[in-house]
Amino acid sequence: MPIRQLSETMINQIAAGEVIERPASVVKELVENALDAGASKVEVVTSGGGLNLIRVTDDGSGIPERELALAIARHCTSKLAEDINDIRSLGFRGEALPSIGSVSRLSIRSRTAAGDSAAEIGIEGGRVLPVKPAAANRGTTVEVRDLFFATPARLKFMKGERAESSAISDIVKRIAIAFPTVRFTLAGSDRTTLELPATGDSPDGSLRRVAQVMGADFPDNSIAIDAMREGVRLTGHVSIPSFSRANALQQYAYVNGRPVRDKLIAGAIRGAFADVLPRDRHAVTVLFLTLDPAIVDVNVHPAKADVRFRDPGLVRGLIVGAIRQALADAGIRSATTGAAGMMAAFRPGAAPYDHGGPTNGHRSYDAAFRASGPAGFDPSRSPQRPLDMRFEGAGFERGYARAGGFGEPDQPAFDAGPLASADARAGQNEATETLLGAVLGAARAQVHENYIVAQTRDSLVIVDQHAAHERLVYEALKNALHARPVPSQMLLLPEIIDLPEEDAERLAMHSETLARFGLGIERFGPGAVAVRETPSMLGETNVGQLVRDLADEIADNDTVETLKERLDKIAATMACHGSVRSGRLLKAEEMNALLRQMEATPGSGTCNHGRPTYIELKLADIERLFGRR
Repeated sequence: MPIRQLSETMINQIAAGEVIERPASVVKELVENALDAGASKVEVVTSGGGLNLIRVTDDGSGIPERELALAIARHCTSKLAEDINDIRSLGFRGEALPSIGSVSRLSIRSRTAAGDSAAEIGIEGGRVLPVKPAAANRGTTVEVRDLFFATPARLKFMKGERAESSAISDIVKRIAIAFPTVRFTLAGSDRTTLELPATGDSPDGSLRRVAQVMGADFPDNSIAIDAMREGVRLTGHVSIPSFSRANALQQYAYVNGRPVRDKLIAGAIRGAFADVLPRDRHAVTVLFLTLDPAIVDVNVHPAKADVRFRDPGLVRGLIVGAIRQALADAGIRSATTGAAGMMAAFRPGAAPYDHGGPTNGHRSYDAAFRASGPAGFDPSRSPQRPLDMRFEGAGFERGYARAGGFGEPDQPAFDAGPLASADARAGQNEATETLLGAVLGAARAQVHENYIVAQTRDSLVIVDQHAAHERLVYEALKNALHARPVPSQMLLLPEIIDLPEEDAERLAMHSETLARFGLGIERFGPGAVAVRETPSMLGETNVGQLVRDLADEIADNDTVETLKERLDKIAATMACHGSVRSGRLLKAEEMNALLRQMEATPGSGTCNHGRPTYIELKLADIERLFGRR
C-alpha cells in the first residue's frame, strides 16, 4: 500500500483514541477548558454513564463568535504562546474538542462578556456544522451526545453505566480539590447530585474543600505539610498512620495545580510511610507540588496524567523528608475512627435474659420469677438495685450486707483474683496533676494482662502494651543502626554479578552510600560488579538478587532504599521479639514510663505492623454513651 496523507477525520479519530479513553476523559478535558477560561462555577450533567450525554456549563470568559471555528480545529489554542517549556494552563495542545467531535455529536454554545448574543457551532462524527446564533448567558456550554457513535468498536470496551459514572465523579472531585474557589456541581439521571460549594483560597478554605471530597474525618486525622527545597515547594495534608485505607485511591497529587497520577510521587508516599504502615495499607494524602514549569515536563502523556521532573531525586527526597518530618513533629495522635468504633461497640442494647418465665413477650428477670418472697431476692444481682437506700427486712439486709453496697474500701469484685502486687492497679493512688495533663495521661490499671487503662483530664486511653513497646524498641534499634556505618561481613570469595553496563555504572556511582549500609561493591570489568562485603544483619542472603533489586531501584528512583528497607525489616523483627509480651503484669511505674516513652517517640501511634497502639475515648463521648449529653 502506498504512503498517503490521512484524512482530517481519521487523524482526529486517532487522536481521540489517545486522549478520549472513556467518558471521564471527556469530562476532564471540558472541565479543564472551563477552568482555563476563568470560570467560578462549573456544572456537569451526564446521562447513561456519560455515553448518552455530557454537558459542561461554565461562567468563564467565553469564546468570540469569530473564533468558534478555530476552537474545533486541531492544534488551535489560546493557552500556549511560543515556549513549550512555559506551560501554565491545564490544557495547551488544542486537540480535545476536535478529537471529541470526531467520535460524537458535539455542540458548543458560547457568549463573551462583551457580546450581545451567543453563537453555536456543532460537529457530528467529524463533520463540521455552520455557526448559528443562539441564546445563552455569559460563558460556554459544551454538549456531547452519543459518545463513540462514530467508532462503535470502542463501545465494546466500555464498562457498565455505574462504573463510568463513578469514574466521572472521581475526576470531578480530583480536579475540584485543586480549585477551592470554584463551585462544582455534578448531576444527571444516572447519579445522585454532587455539589461542592466554593470555599475560598485560604489554607482553611482549601482544607474545607478537601473535607467536602474526602469526608469530614480527614481534617481531624491529618497533618499539614509545608516544605521547600531548591525552588520546589510541597504543601498539603497527609493522614496520621492510624488513619489509612486498603487502597491508594484517596491519594491525590497535583503539580502546578494539575492533577496527576505519577509513579514517582506514589512511590515517595509509600516510602515515607513504610515504617508506620503495613504493605497492604495506604495513607490518605493531598499533596501540591509547585515549581518552575521549565523543570517539569507535562507533555509526556496523551492525557497529561503523568509528568517528568528534571531532577526526580530532588522531588522524591522532598516528599519523603517532608512527610517523615511532619509525622515526627506531630507527636503521638490516634485516629478519631478508633474512638468511633469503640463507641459503636459500647452502644447499650437489650441484654439477653435466659429464664423459664412466661413466654408472652414481656421482659422479665430470672430472679423475679424464682423468688417466692423477699428472702429470695439478692440486691447485688438486681439490675434495679438501690444506690443510696437500705431495704427493710432480714432477707434484704443480709443480701445488701453480702453485696457490700458501693463503698470504696471494700470492692471484692475488683480485688478478687491472684494479683502479683499493686502492679496491676496503678490507679490506687491519685495521679499527679502533671500526669493527668500529659497526652496519654496517668496509668490507672492493667486489664487482661495486656491493656493499660490511662486517664487524662478529658479522656480515657487504652494502650496495647506489646504493640506500643514494639514500636519503641524498633525506633531505638533503627536509630542505633543508622547512627553509624552498618557492620559488614567479608565474603570468603567475592561474588561476581553480571549486569547490563548501565546498571553496573549506576551501582558504582552509589558505592559509597551502599558501603555505609554494609554492602561493599566495586566494578569488575565491563558489565559486572564484585560484591566483597554484605551487611552482617542479613546473614545468608541472595546477594545476586539483592544487587539486581538495587540496580532496578536506582534506575527508577535514583535511591538505594531497598537495602535500607531490608535492614529496617530485620530491626522490626528483632523489636517484635524483644518487646514486652502480652500477659506480663506491669507495675505502676513501668506503665507510666511506657506512656511517657510513647509520647516522646515519633510514630508511636502505630506498631511496626501498622496496627494502632492506643485508642482514646473522650469524656464527652463517654457521657453520650450514658445519656448525659
